Amino acid sequence: MNITRVSDRRTRKKFHDTARILYRDDPVWVCPPDKDIESIFDPEINPYFKHGEVDRWILENADGTLIGRVAAFIDHNLSHSHDQPTGGMGFFECINDINAAAILFDTAREWLTERGMEAMDGPVNFGETDKYWGLLVDGFTHPSFDVPYNHPYYKELFEAYGFRTYYKMEGFHMDVTKALSDRFRKIAEWVTAKPGYSFRHFSWKEEEQLTLDFAQVYNEAWASFKTQFEPLRPEYIREVLKKAKPIVDEEFIWLAYFEGKPIAIYLMFPDVNQIFKHLNGKMHLFNMIRFLWLKKRRTMTRAKGLLMGVIPAFQNLGIESAFILHVWDVLKRKPHYTEVEFSWVADFNPRMRKIFVSVGSVPAKSYITFRYLFDRTKEFKRYPIPDIK
Repeated sequence: MNITRVSDRRTRKKFHDTARILYRDDPVWVCPPDKDIESIFDPEINPYFKHGEVDRWILENADGTLIGRVAAFIDHNLSHSHDQPTGGMGFFECINDINAAAILFDTAREWLTERGMEAMDGPVNFGETDKYWGLLVDGFTHPSFDVPYNHPYYKELFEAYGFRTYYKMEGFHMDVTKALSDRFRKIAEWVTAKPGYSFRHFSWKEEEQLTLDFAQVYNEAWASFKTQFEPLRPEYIREVLKKAKPIVDEEFIWLAYFEGKPIAIYLMFPDVNQIFKHLNGKMHLFNMIRFLWLKKRRTMTRAKGLLMGVIPAFQNLGIESAFILHVWDVLKRKPHYTEVEFSWVADFNPRMRKIFVSVGSVPAKSYITFRYLFDRTKEFKRYPIPDIK
C-alpha cells in the first residue's frame, strides 16, 4: 500500500474519487459536490486557514487502486484549550481493512505530532462543527447535506486503532405531517404573545441588519462551549447565505427579539442533498440545469434544521417552542415538505436534547466524536456532561 500527499490537480481528483469508488454500491450515500469539499482545503475560501493548517493524503494499493483517504488539521485558536494540545482528523474513507486504516491514522497522527499536538479528535471538520462532524454509528438512512455518512464498519476501524468516545451525538427527525400537540401549541403561543417579544423571519431586503443580529446571538449563545466555539463574523454569514441563495427560503430563518434586542436564532435550509443525490458531486453546466429542474419539481421534501440558539439570559423560557411553532406554520403552507432533520445534539448539551424531544422530534441517528491520545499511558477524559435535570 502506498500513501501519497495531495499536492496537485491529479491527487485532488483522486481524493474525491476515493469516496465515489468506496460507495459506488451504496444506494443511500450522496456524493457531496467536489467543489464544496475542495473549498474546505482552499485558503482563499476557508477562513479557518487564518488560524489553522491542514494536509491530506490518499491511499492506494500496489496496483494503483484507490482504497482510502484522510485529512489532518489544527485550529490554533482551539488546539491548546484541551488538557493537551489537540488537532483533528477527518474526511476519512477506507476499505474494510484494519492495516489500511492504521496507515491513514498513523499518517494523520505523525503530521500532528510534528506540529506539537498530543491528541487528535475525529472524524471532524476543518471548519464549522455542523459540517462533516462525527462518525455515524446508527441510523444509516438518507444523509442530509453536510451531515456525516459512512460505512458501518468504520466504527470498528476507529476502535481497533485505539480511538475512544469523546462525546456522543444524536440527530433528530420530526414528521411534519403530524399535528403538534395542543399542549405544545398553547405553550408556544403563550411565549409568542408575551410582552416585549417579537419574532421575524429573514428577508434579503434586510440582510445586512439581520446578519448582524444573527452573529450577535450566535457569538453570545455558543461562547460557553469553549472547546467547540468559533465566533462568527456577519460577513461570513452573508457569504454563506449568498452561496446558498438558490435554495434559501426566507421563512426558514428566524430571529427572536426582546424589546428590540436580538436574543435567539433559528436556521433551517431545504435539504439540497435530495437534489445532489442525482448529480454525483459534479456541478457542470448540464447538472446545473438538472439542479434547477429538480428544484422546480419540488424534489426537496425534507428540511434541515441547522442550528437553534438562545442567549443565556433568555434560556429555559420557551423561546425554542415559539420558533418551532412559526416554522411549523410555514411548513403547513408548503405541504410538499414532510420531514425536518435537526443537526446533531451532543450528550454534553442535554438541555437542547430535551427541547427537541419536547417538540415531538425523535432521535433517528447516532454519531460519535472520537479522541486518540498519542501518549497511551495518559488518562483518557471524556467531554464533561453537565448535570441538568
